[in-house]
Amino acid sequence: QVQLVESGGGLVQAGGSLRLSCAASGSIFVINGMGWYRQAPGKQRELVAYVRSDGSTNYADSVKGRFTISRDNAKNTVYLQMNSLKPEDTAVYYCNADLNLYDYWGQGTQVTVSS
Repeated sequence: QVQLVESGGGLVQAGGSLRLSCAASGSIFVINGMGWYRQAPGKQRELVAYVRSDGSTNYADSVKGRFTISRDNAKNTVYLQMNSLKPEDTAVYYCNADLNLYDYWGQGTQVTVSS
């Protein structure tokens, strides 16, 4: 059984920073990619950032230059460094992993940015 455990969410003022972590555990044979999505109230879930097994990344236009995704393959962990946070970044952030040819989701962590 595979689990994704997220941490690092919270409340921060606009302009501040937060770092999210997501660790995958269990019977892991291959990880093709890991990333972060978010869902704000009344909106659809959207991709924030993603990193593939070859190290390539992609970001939502709204976070480019402010957020950085990274991955520690030895720990099966993905990080999202979020700088210059804005109130519109407020959402539940979900970790996603494409591993063992299956899609897994974390439970979500709340990020709230106050103005």
